Amino acid sequence: MLNIQKTTENGTALFTLEGRLDTITSPTLEKLLRESLDGVSTLILDLQGLEYISSAGLRVFLSAQKLMNKQGTMEIHHANESIMEIFEVTGFTEILTIK
Repeated sequence: MLNIQKTTENGTALFTLEGRLDTITSPTLEKLLRESLDGVSTLILDLQGLEYISSAGLRVFLSAQKLMNKQGTMEIHHANESIMEIFEVTGFTEILTIK
């Protein structure tokens, strides 16, 4: 299960994720991101409540990063230790801006 809270203000979109980002839940996030990023110059993904991310979730982050490279910036906030470990093992720390 994945809970997604989205707020958009002054060209900044904040997505707060809670739960598991996996094969079942990642299409929902991907669709919401695609529908929400027109005119957005800063995308912030707050992962404070994210417990797990699979390769499907990583692909969503990668496609969002590619899109935001064309129109602004994307930042990952509050990734916990286990999520950070996945980012490090997969090389995503080199691709993503993690704060």
